[in-house]
Amino acid sequence: MTRKSPKMVRNISLLSGNSHPQFVLSICNFLGIAPSERILCKFSSGESRCEIQDSVRGKDVYIVQTFGVGMDPNYKLNDYLMEVCIMIAACKGGSARRVTAVLPLFPYSRQPDLPFSKVGAPLRGVINSEEKGDKKGVVDGAGTGKGYTFESVPVTPGPGIVRTAGLATSGMTMVDVVGRVVSDGGIGYRGGTPTGFQTPPPLPSQTQQQGQYTTHDYENPSLMMALNTKPGYKQWMAQSGSLVADLLTCSGADRILTCDLHESTYQGFFDIPVDNLHARPFLTRYISLHLLPSHPAPQCVIVSPDAGGAKRATAIADALNLPFALIHKERRPPRFPTTASANKATMMLVGHVRGKTCLLIDDLVDTANTITRAAKLLKKEGAQKVVALMTHGIFSGDALERIEESGIDKIVVTNTVDQGEHLRRCSKLEVLDVSGVFAEAVRRVHFGESVSGLFEGEGFLGG
Repeated sequence: MTRKSPKMVRNISLLSGNSHPQFVLSICNFLGIAPSERILCKFSSGESRCEIQDSVRGKDVYIVQTFGVGMDPNYKLNDYLMEVCIMIAACKGGSARRVTAVLPLFPYSRQPDLPFSKVGAPLRGVINSEEKGDKKGVVDGAGTGKGYTFESVPVTPGPGIVRTAGLATSGMTMVDVVGRVVSDGGIGYRGGTPTGFQTPPPLPSQTQQQGQYTTHDYENPSLMMALNTKPGYKQWMAQSGSLVADLLTCSGADRILTCDLHESTYQGFFDIPVDNLHARPFLTRYISLHLLPSHPAPQCVIVSPDAGGAKRATAIADALNLPFALIHKERRPPRFPTTASANKATMMLVGHVRGKTCLLIDDLVDTANTITRAAKLLKKEGAQKVVALMTHGIFSGDALERIEESGIDKIVVTNTVDQGEHLRRCSKLEVLDVSGVFAEAVRRVHFGESVSGLFEGEGFLGG
């Protein structure tokens, strides 16, 4: 069993969001305190209302909010995000000494860099047909064939490339273009003298020439298809992750406490301390106490359902001295793409699983599409049993029904997301309580003690 704090923690205030109140009550039970009173609801228009009813002046405030699929259909993930931002701002306005956002499942952590559009990526020019027949390619940007669009002009051009290549106009420089002003008699041009207007040089014909592109070529799809993404250049991204980090920081959060970030590099978006706890010690302990006694080590193998979670899975395999296997998933563009085959990925098993118990390790399960396909592949390769162990169980859409009908024999998740309704809907689901490790983390942060021991579960493991 997880140990409780021996004494009541004082001068601390714990506030709960609407996403997982039971998790907050468990943390308060370990700390020996009661959650602070607050009013957190919605107006009929959908706006969130927050009122802190207990005094937080000079206190160390911890606001607990997770971001799974809540049981209340009127609340969505973005509602929970707005709630925590308003609560942080309310506590800072109430003269709280420090505000820590405890977010067991961090929002938008899976899309710190989300591709936006290939059309918006920097483009490479197309050689005029008279220069190289009908073959399209790239030549130097000094006016000999490479033409950038207005949006894609490089900030720092390469050697020999005119800085304003995208606005190049025969007979006019950038200063000439910007210097055009409107006078009483029409369009004039401010010349060398500070006060006089001179006749502007004639503008080139606006007729679209072959091989020349403007920013309004969306009317001609055939020309847009000729614009290729520049090789080796990262496409323009909509960075939702950094936006969420800025929202929390600007709301007044002094510290972030979370668990198993999907991308550990996400911490770099913050300029405040971020403590990323790990559920790996709980999963390791569960395997050693509940799975290995009935399934000897030579008959068990740790499997990562994709390459991204290989490091996480190998850490558990090394701790338990178990073999490791990997499912490689890649998305190759089909030769004749269709709507049905656009997002399909081929999966290939690397390792031996025949006659063994496979333990699928990953950080979260959302639609369960990846792990159910992985379980199907493992059973096809001769696996005797498949057990999935995940940190966060979101289970959106028909994920639970998909798991019930899949080759997964058991799935184990933690209670970082409310699993009350999920337990009633899925007979294969088992939940581990990690509220104790969050309570210990809160206690250590409050008293200024080291939190690094919790990262590897040293001296504190839940049952």
